[in-house]
Amino acid sequence: MAHSSSKPNTRSAPVFYVSRKETFSAGHRLVNPKLSEEENWQLFGKCTNPNGHGHNYRVKITLRGKQDPKTAMVMHLSKVKELLKSVLEPLDHKNLHMDIDFFKINMSTTENTARYIWNEMDKVLPNGILYEVKVSSTDNNTFVYRGEVE
Repeated sequence: MAHSSSKPNTRSAPVFYVSRKETFSAGHRLVNPKLSEEENWQLFGKCTNPNGHGHNYRVKITLRGKQDPKTAMVMHLSKVKELLKSVLEPLDHKNLHMDIDFFKINMSTTENTARYIWNEMDKVLPNGILYEVKVSSTDNNTFVYRGEVE
């Protein structure tokens, strides 16, 4: 059974998870340039339409850390909001695979969108604080990236 104590523990500190949600809208086309047009249609169906299609993406980032002794926060949420908006703004109302360099060499799947957001957030946040990026492209499809590689 978990035990709660009011005695301070000088060797450890509580760890918190803090999340922020934002949205952006963008178009893209799922296409593997190494495959024929027919193969792309077989793999991706209407998502490989040459004129593309769009999503209203929902993004949730989660930070993990200890409280700052001065603020009692992992990170001030207004700063988290500012940083996340700065990462998403270049994607908003863009054609991902045509306008964003990352997607010119990586297919614009939602998995890669989550990875892109992770990479960009990791550059602007304090080292090691980013825990998770979730990106939803529809009400039913959510993709999670935690920076892991195998």
